[in-house]
Amino acid sequence: MVIPLMKQAADEPGMDEHATLRCSAVWDEGAARAADARQSLRAFLAYARHTGRHRVPAPRARDAELTVSELVTNAVRHAPGPCGLIVQLSGEELTITVWDTSTEAPTVREDDRRRVGGHGLRLVHAVSDEVVVALHTRGKQITACLRKAPHGVTAPARRSVLPASISGRTPR
Repeated sequence: MVIPLMKQAADEPGMDEHATLRCSAVWDEGAARAADARQSLRAFLAYARHTGRHRVPAPRARDAELTVSELVTNAVRHAPGPCGLIVQLSGEELTITVWDTSTEAPTVREDDRRRVGGHGLRLVHAVSDEVVVALHTRGKQITACLRKAPHGVTAPARRSVLPASISGRTPR
């Protein structure tokens, strides 16, 4: 069961387009799916555009979808119990937090292109400007921060974190 909790700070009296906009969802044990988390993120970003905020550039929105997908998938695979998602948009930063009930710190595994799986946290680090893990007595939360390019300025081209065979790009 998903319990969506939306809080649009910009809708509160006295708030403007610079106020933090938040969205969160909580899933019971066994109910979380990465597809639902990605859909929640897309709905949140669509709503944010209608509040007068500068839109999140498409490449950063894709990075955010990858981040949400990987973090929620890891929570489902490695933590018993419920988990949740908190997305915040403030100024020029999109912050994604996923919490779960595991008290074990996640590890970024060595790069091994022959291994199936185990690449998610490495991808999250690759597309995020900052990743913070906070361990608690009843679980942990992982927060990924993605900065948007300033309005009117095109972000520099970034290399894809995907292998050339998947991304369709030729290696440099």
